[in-house]
Amino acid sequence: MAGHSKWANIKHRKAGQDAKRGKIFTKVMREITVAVKASGPDAASNPSLRTAVDKALGANMRRDTIDTAIKKAAGALEGVNYENIRYEGYGPGGTAVIVDCLTDNRNRTVAEVRHAFAKAGGNLGTDGSVAYLFNKVGILSYAPSVDEDALMDAALEVGAEDVIGYDDGAVDVMTTPEMYLTVKDALIAAGFEPDSSEVTMQATIQAELDADDAEKMLHLIDRLEDLDDVQDVYSNADISDEIMAGLDL
Repeated sequence: MAGHSKWANIKHRKAGQDAKRGKIFTKVMREITVAVKASGPDAASNPSLRTAVDKALGANMRRDTIDTAIKKAAGALEGVNYENIRYEGYGPGGTAVIVDCLTDNRNRTVAEVRHAFAKAGGNLGTDGSVAYLFNKVGILSYAPSVDEDALMDAALEVGAEDVIGYDDGAVDVMTTPEMYLTVKDALIAAGFEPDSSEVTMQATIQAELDADDAEKMLHLIDRLEDLDDVQDVYSNADISDEIMAGLDL
């Protein structure tokens, strides 16, 4: 969100995310399987697997469940043919949307994604139509209670790209995708456990939405995230705190 932190948005949508925990687990399991297939079951030498494990832990998946998933993936890879597909499109209010998928059936996936866009009054674009508006970054988000000065000193010392403080006291630590896990591990060791963290696609230009388009946009994101083949959804939608607070979602 432009001009303010993600913290309010994270809190606002947490209940809905918790209700989808089973679906989140299924998506993470698929990501773990693909990472193991690509580069093996050793997270220390497989950055993609380590990132998937980090995502699983962030979703409160138990460590023994993760270990079981890795072992299962390592021993049952025959016949698993997921492919990574990225779709780009336009949502309500001219917003740019990126949808990353893991699928074993490209025709099914594109039909479902296209339908979700159409329901929201949007449409799919061509490859590269909106991706240029985003940069891949690591973000570690801290609640307003964090000691911003101490966090900034620690973050910059361990290789963070930037530390952004907001009017509400929340702080985002920005990293390159390659340094994300290194910075996160170092900050946790220093006593700074993030409230939310991810490697994400961050928009360089925001599209400010009114209440009507904001509601449609959030419904579009929900529809896309509900699809089994969809792993991540990114957009450049800018929804103000006031509009977010007034939405009945």
